[in-house]
Amino acid sequence: MKRILIIEDDQGIAELERDYLEANGFSTDIAADGKTGEAKALGEAFDLILLDIMLPGRDGFQICRTIRATKDIPILIVSARQEDIDKIRGLGLGADDYIVKPFSPNELVARVKGHLARYEQLTSREVHRHVLRYGDLEIDESGHRVFVKGKEVALPNKEFELLLFFAKNPDIVFSKETLFDRVWGSEALGETATVSVHVNRIREKIEEDTANPRYIETVWGAGYRFRS
Repeated sequence: MKRILIIEDDQGIAELERDYLEANGFSTDIAADGKTGEAKALGEAFDLILLDIMLPGRDGFQICRTIRATKDIPILIVSARQEDIDKIRGLGLGADDYIVKPFSPNELVARVKGHLARYEQLTSREVHRHVLRYGDLEIDESGHRVFVKGKEVALPNKEFELLLFFAKNPDIVFSKETLFDRVWGSEALGETATVSVHVNRIREKIEEDTANPRYIETVWGAGYRFRS
């Protein structure tokens, strides 16, 4: 049974999430403040985290950053804050999805299932060791590791998946919509802005000059292309 941590200070919303998730076969735990939620997330084993932003004690952005530094499990932000800047910040800190309140409980469950399925597919996939090399960039597909000039850089799951897709399809221009569908899958029900956020985060880790990228090139009006 998959175990989900709900970090939410609104008791009504937390119980709604719990009831729908448990009705769909998940085990849940609730933390009503930021510090307790962060401690649980770091100290216990969960398969996915639902995270509010506006929390007493410690806000969701801080918690997301701390969790992502040590764990790759899916993090879904669930917040009443619907401004684009908040979505971009949350995704930029490593969240896998951003759900705006009020939400459909059935949609929430669908997104949880979708992210868990993608994560399980990625972590359980058995492949022969396969390393892709482009210039100073090395991508170890089976080991789920990335190296730049021999130094390992840490990429969360979605960043790794996106970079791997690019590297396996060099010199082809892909639109944001195509990239979102191929990496996140239609079940993610997210926004294509997620692609741009993840591309920027990857560039910060693998490019010497993010303003003039060597690997992931922006093709204005069309999308992105990985240069071989």
